[in-house]
Amino acid sequence: MSIRVVLADDHGTVRSGLKALLERAEGIEVVGEASDGAAAVVNARALRPDVVLMDVRMPVVDGVAATREIVSEGTAAVLVLTTFDEDEVVLSAIRAGAAGFLLKTAEATELVSAVRRVAAGEGVVAPEVTRRVFRELATAGARVSPAEDGQAAAQLEHLTVRERDVLTQLGAGASNSQLARELGISEATAKTHVSRVLAKLGVQSRTQAALVARDAGLMDST
Repeated sequence: MSIRVVLADDHGTVRSGLKALLERAEGIEVVGEASDGAAAVVNARALRPDVVLMDVRMPVVDGVAATREIVSEGTAAVLVLTTFDEDEVVLSAIRAGAAGFLLKTAEATELVSAVRRVAAGEGVVAPEVTRRVFRELATAGARVSPAEDGQAAAQLEHLTVRERDVLTQLGAGASNSQLARELGISEATAKTHVSRVLAKLGVQSRTQAALVARDAGLMDST
């Protein structure tokens, strides 16, 4: 079956370019478009796409608020398109539940691959964004209060040893296939473990789980 995508961007030319690019790829169908975040939420509810490709800065409702609503309602996974200087917005979108981030300068093959991975339940973060966001997270980590640090550690209490290993791999940005290789398990088992970890942590995306891993200090020894 085709991967169904809704495009949310306030520039019509950008949407047209993205639509042409995605529909040249096998197995991807653009089923709707939105010029602002409010329309993106409405389209996600009505069309139930697999992925919403979301711009961040849009009128009426911005991409972060729209992402939070779409993810909380479970109507679609969200792949955010961002520009190089939007670190604060990216961090907000992570906490809103976005499954992935790409720069608008990404190559066509990167975009198509990211859409497919997000539709399959994986997380995707552009390398440039990863470096900048993790640098910001490291700085923010120095400002975490003992109470906040304890809260992050408490979230791990109900995880098994194997699930902690999975969470550590998520913190490192591993895909399901990478996680399977690293832990010596099948990809299907890796996917099951990821779903259980997200449920136990009460988070909605792999990227949010990665933040928990870092806040709890799991990455300090890696």
